[in-house]
Amino acid sequence: MSEWLRDETSRHLEVAFWEFHNGNPEIWTLFQKYTFQVIEAGLPSFGALHILSRIRWFVWIETKRFGDLYKINNNHAAFYARLFHREHPEHEGFFRTREREDTDEA
Repeated sequence: MSEWLRDETSRHLEVAFWEFHNGNPEIWTLFQKYTFQVIEAGLPSFGALHILSRIRWFVWIETKRFGDLYKINNNHAAFYARLFHREHPEHEGFFRTREREDTDEA
C-alpha cells in the first residue's frame, strides 16, 4: 500500500470513529462497563472487538432494541482500545494494539 493511501485511509478511519463516537456516547459508556467487567474477572488482556460484540449483544438481544441497530464498524475497535488506555492509564496495555504507522502512538 502506498504511503499516501495508508495515511489517507488512517485519517478517514479516525474521522469516521470520532463522528460515530460523538454521535453515540452510550457506546463508550458500555465499552468501559464491559471492559471493567473483564478486568474484574481477572483476565490480563482482552480483545476490543469482543467488547464491541458484547455491546451488540446487549443492544440487540438483551434490550430487544432492534430499532437501535448500531452499525458499529469493526474498525472502531482499535480506536476504542486506545481511548480506553488514554482515559484509564492504569490499564495501559490491557488491549493489544498495533503501532500506528501514521503516528508514533502505539
